[in-house]
Amino acid sequence: MEEFDRRKKGFEKFFALSEELRFKALSRRNRAVGAWAAEKLALVGDAARRYADAFATPQIEGETDETRIERLHDEFVKAGVDLSAHRIRRKLEAAMNEAIAEIEAGK
Repeated sequence: MEEFDRRKKGFEKFFALSEELRFKALSRRNRAVGAWAAEKLALVGDAARRYADAFATPQIEGETDETRIERLHDEFVKAGVDLSAHRIRRKLEAAMNEAIAEIEAGK
């Protein structure tokens, strides 16, 4: 039983660490995509920082990446920025890969 408890605690620690790293990666990804979107929307200075910060805030309960993509696509359409939902999705994926690589590199 002692071995089982030790393994259980090990898995719990691993899960907690994985979730922490996932949260950090999502935060970095969202901040990078927010900054990219602010640039595409021609926002500069404080307006660009506020936009990136707002995009980087933790996702609202029930909000998925697809919801974020749709919301961002709608903002682009309203602003006359010609970017497809597919291109936004690809940017999210690329930003996530970069965030994970940065975290793994200790940055």
